[in-house]
Amino acid sequence: MNAQELTDLKQAALAEAAAATDAAALEAVRIKYLGRNGRVPEIMDNLRNIPAADRRDVGRLANELKNELQNLVNARKQELQQSAGSTGPAAFDYTLPGRWRGLGSRHPVTQVIERTIGIFRSMGFTVADGPDIETEYHNFDALNTPADHPSRDTQDTFYLKTGQLLRTQTSPVQIRVMEKQKPPVRIIAPGRCYRRDTTDATHSANFHQIEGLYVDRHVSMAELKGDLTHFARQLMGPGVNIRFRPHFFPFTEPSVEYDFSCHVCGGKGCRVCKFSGWIEISGAGMVNPKVFDIVGYDPEEFTGYAFGMGVERIAMILYGIPDIRMLYENDVRFLEQF
Repeated sequence: MNAQELTDLKQAALAEAAAATDAAALEAVRIKYLGRNGRVPEIMDNLRNIPAADRRDVGRLANELKNELQNLVNARKQELQQSAGSTGPAAFDYTLPGRWRGLGSRHPVTQVIERTIGIFRSMGFTVADGPDIETEYHNFDALNTPADHPSRDTQDTFYLKTGQLLRTQTSPVQIRVMEKQKPPVRIIAPGRCYRRDTTDATHSANFHQIEGLYVDRHVSMAELKGDLTHFARQLMGPGVNIRFRPHFFPFTEPSVEYDFSCHVCGGKGCRVCKFSGWIEISGAGMVNPKVFDIVGYDPEEFTGYAFGMGVERIAMILYGIPDIRMLYENDVRFLEQF
């Protein structure tokens, strides 16, 4: 390429850049002439093949083309941006009304937690919280769980390399609260729990519990029954009843499991309650005196009750959800019903 050809190329390149009407066209011009495989880099690479007498002029003209075209591209880019900002699709019209974006709905698990907290707050309970990663002491030892208890096995509990574990229940929260606070204590502790359960229609390795604890002088089983009955009727309706069945838990004595009468059939028997008239909710009982000894409470002076319940289980009962996995599949068609 000689000097005259390079001059003609320069005029053509500048004309194309000046004629570009949008950013895409301008970028195409830049790539054509200044890109890695463009005309100007090609000319620079071929300078060694140009006769020595013409090499200096060709190199000078190539540099002029490069610099002038780059400056023009930059100037045109700024002009196009300003033009788009004032008249193009990127313009913002302050006189237009705001766009309505539909609000989402709360997850059914969140709804159950919020309703439960509201009911127990009206009864004088406060909300307590604790870490998901717990010590073995708070999760088992302080709750009077024997060293050979099956729940401590690695088949049931997620242990970490640090020796800590993912809490299997929200009961460690009551230990942490009692370690820091003297009676009276009246707390409710919602939170996530983790167990090595095989996921199926009614089990999940990650689930939610709500723990309740009331400690004071002369707390009795009658108060536990009365409070849970009030909760059941506030949550599921005034016709719901509650029954207790003897059971065993290391951290309560005596221990019970409790059922709510089926709110669907009114206790007559249906598919929801498997025609028993009752729906199993969870466990409860009077706090074991050994737990009071561990946290420094005098079991001769104070008594208390504790209970726990699965949030997903209550959500499934309240909303007629047949499979717990539906709560975590994030199917908007399912969730928007709530």
